[in-house]
Amino acid sequence: MSESEHRMIEILRILNEQDKPIGSKLIADELNNKGYNLGERAVRYHMQILDEKGYSERKGYSGRVITALGREKLEKGLIYDQVDFIYSKFEEMIYLTDFNYIEQNGNVVVNTSTVYNEESINIIKNVIESGFSVSPYVNLNRFKDEDKIEVTTLCGTTIDGVLLNEGIASQPQYGGLLKIEDSKPIKFTEMISYKKTSMTPLDAFSTAGFTSVLDVMDTGSGIIPANFRLIPGIGKNKAIDILKKLDKIGIGGVIAISDEGKDILGIPVPEGMVGMVIVGGITPFCAVQEAGQNIDIKIAEEIMGFNTLSPLASKIKNSLKPIEHDVQPKISFLLSKTWNLIQQVNFNIETRKGDIISNVSYIDRDDLDKALEIMEETYNSNPKYINPYYKLIDHPNDDGKVGIATICSLSMDGILIDNGIMSTPKYGGLLELTEPPLFIELISYSGSTEDPHKIFLSKDMTSITKNTGTQKILASFKEIPYISRDYSVHLLEILRNIGFSIYKIGKPRELTYNAKADNYNFGVVTGSGLNSISAIKEKGIDVEVKAIEKLLPFEKMDRL
Repeated sequence: MSESEHRMIEILRILNEQDKPIGSKLIADELNNKGYNLGERAVRYHMQILDEKGYSERKGYSGRVITALGREKLEKGLIYDQVDFIYSKFEEMIYLTDFNYIEQNGNVVVNTSTVYNEESINIIKNVIESGFSVSPYVNLNRFKDEDKIEVTTLCGTTIDGVLLNEGIASQPQYGGLLKIEDSKPIKFTEMISYKKTSMTPLDAFSTAGFTSVLDVMDTGSGIIPANFRLIPGIGKNKAIDILKKLDKIGIGGVIAISDEGKDILGIPVPEGMVGMVIVGGITPFCAVQEAGQNIDIKIAEEIMGFNTLSPLASKIKNSLKPIEHDVQPKISFLLSKTWNLIQQVNFNIETRKGDIISNVSYIDRDDLDKALEIMEETYNSNPKYINPYYKLIDHPNDDGKVGIATICSLSMDGILIDNGIMSTPKYGGLLELTEPPLFIELISYSGSTEDPHKIFLSKDMTSITKNTGTQKILASFKEIPYISRDYSVHLLEILRNIGFSIYKIGKPRELTYNAKADNYNFGVVTGSGLNSISAIKEKGIDVEVKAIEKLLPFEKMDRL
């Protein structure tokens, strides 16, 4: 991607942040603030190109605005850059937070979601009263003549901003799911690094089925969204003092603070640092979703003045007991957990025998014939992108269920490593089949505890069987040292001919379907065995997905 392209993306970002047309002078000033030394004349040149491409539009003498096509370019055009941008967006929000907790005024970070009835508002209120929110301060925007209410709540990033203004560097690390038992926080069960995803971590876990906030409120046990950040150990006492003052005015949600250098809730804390766990700002919205109510959840969308918010509840109780330190094993990211499986892959390219890694997904036995029919139709309609291999497996505990095992994309890493080539799984992604295909979402295998493809499946983000719009499928991105490229290409071409889903073998320093390998490496894009399972799910069959599940002998698999 050229420097000029980066500048145009930044211009689109500036236009997208405005609610009115702006001119080249303001754009040049904003670019300079972002480190681009560009004069008005150069900005006008870049804007002319954006106009010609349809990404921006002139509005008389007032300036330019971004178009719908420009927003699409901004969302999809630099997905590898978006992985870094998510964290920088939170850094920007933290910097823009200037809330003064003594005078109780200034800007705070908010989440705004949309609900569609008063019952949903009552659920949000109950969650706040139970202490599972950052703050009772909200803004309710009721639309006239519409059953629609915009609910703006305080985001926990506000606390990071307050601490920074007091000279304490609070660093967001992970968003995830926290297990509660008998009202006591036990450990994080899932988490995603803020620095290794194109999708906000809690957004990835905001789908129905991941959380059980209502159960925690009713029984004291369940799963809630939470965030984890680090602060320097030397600032712990000052931070606790600030947090107590914030809590008195209705800004809290702090679940636990670790001792210096001590692990907390399954997350390792570096020497000299202190870990802090804060309830996810979307927790009330997740409860609405769990109750079966319609809701559109958005995360850390904007900065607002604190004076625009009012308390929805007055009495708030602390529902959680203190945590116990150093009693939980450290949580492992997906790549760490799967290296041993990758190591055991021993598929022989010449004999076409040996073990590969499989995903196993369970469906009702009554749906099996229909599911296999869908899988075959999906493969026949697009054999380039769908892996044809599968095996039926009995459910270990339920005779009414049957498992469908498919080839996991990490098998290709194992095969290459078994042949003396270092192959590192980098991202699981969502690939849009444009021309050329482009990744539109990426989550790092080394920064997530959950398989990225399982996350995309849970959020119904694929569109493999739909006849309208662009197809979206699951794919993985791997990087391999350049020195081994010739032999790698030879092996990958053989695997492709056997039927393994290998979409693209990149070149050094090349964006491969919009994903980027490190220097002196090249990228390879492979398909997911879960694409055929996605097709089943899209057709309305309930599926329990178990990604990266077990080793299976390839020669025992059937072919569609």
